[in-house]
Amino acid sequence: GPACKVAPRGMTLAISKARNYALVSNTSGEGKISMKTMKRALGALAALVAFVAVTGAVVAADRPYADGTVSVVTSIRTEPGQGDAYMRYLATTYKQLMEEQKQAGIIVDWSVYTTRPRTEEGPNLYLVTTYKNLAAMDDLQDRTEALQEKLIGNQEARDAAMVARGKMRSMIGSEVIRKVEFK
Repeated sequence: GPACKVAPRGMTLAISKARNYALVSNTSGEGKISMKTMKRALGALAALVAFVAVTGAVVAADRPYADGTVSVVTSIRTEPGQGDAYMRYLATTYKQLMEEQKQAGIIVDWSVYTTRPRTEEGPNLYLVTTYKNLAAMDDLQDRTEALQEKLIGNQEARDAAMVARGKMRSMIGSEVIRKVEFK
């Protein structure tokens, strides 16, 4: 049969699927694929791909909005008497780390918000980190490791810093939210 020497991975997969379709639909029992059958199989596959692409585009075009940036909102409760100490940490090490990530294109933006807790156990700070999209959060630890080491130190130093921060605050929770961009 026809050989596929250098083809993009997706094309190789498509040809393989078309070949399998042709083998299944070949009733001669010889296991050979005629060029005509191969062309039909590839044509059917191309039509299916085009249909799926057009259908997806039509559905997206009908929406009055588009997906925007993605933010991680972390709820923090500072420990009694530790509010100023934690804010010093945020104004120094945390700020440097976030600005480095922003300059490296890892994040779009970051913010810190204060709030009045609704309950005694509720958060009094929100840390917000904004990413271009959900995919920008893939392999985040790997992409920020060098920045953390540069600003805080090796893993042992980072662990010690985390223990120190734990004495200043409690992390209440975290959630991922997506901005809606109206067209």
